[in-house]
Amino acid sequence: MKKIVFITFALIFLTGCAVDSGKKEFNKTALSWYHKISNSISTKELDKADKYYLSMRSEHPRSLLLSTTIMMLAHAHMDKEEYLLANYYFDQYNKRFAVGDRREYAEFMKIKAAFLGIKDVTKDQKLMMDTITNANKFLYTYPSSSYLVLVKTIVVRLKMSQYLLNENVASLYNRIGKEDAAKVYREKNTNSAIKSDDISIPKTNMITGVFK
Repeated sequence: MKKIVFITFALIFLTGCAVDSGKKEFNKTALSWYHKISNSISTKELDKADKYYLSMRSEHPRSLLLSTTIMMLAHAHMDKEEYLLANYYFDQYNKRFAVGDRREYAEFMKIKAAFLGIKDVTKDQKLMMDTITNANKFLYTYPSSSYLVLVKTIVVRLKMSQYLLNENVASLYNRIGKEDAAKVYREKNTNSAIKSDDISIPKTNMITGVFK
């Protein structure tokens, strides 16, 4: 939630900055903003596209073009591996437009973006736990989803990563003589559904390999 709030403020700040060589733009039709966003995405100028989106949303909050625009921006940021921003747009889409199959798709893409956004399992433990929670919630809500296999794979990969992290930390504590600390981390793995025999280290990255 804190990250989403930060992104929102960052995007709002950007709207105060000038675009197109210092010229501020306003009072345009929704279609005009849509074309500007599309053109900016096609030229890989996503900073501009984000600014134009906020202007469009501010001037035309009820426009039917907003839903398409938000999804365009979400996928553009995914393609650029800017997963936090992609997650922001999928979240915006879910809040305003997602119903039925569209909600299922947007929820899946949020999980995918969060999963791919995990770059360092040591530093991103909170994101890993949140992603597992959201993935399990998805599996419960959409038991017949066409994304079921992918979401289950995400959960397994993340739990494997947690298991290996716990084992690495425990081994480190063993090496420096802190047996009690090592025991704490091995006990976490004792309660895990994943066991060491279940894990075969992939040649590709355990995270990104799911979508290769």
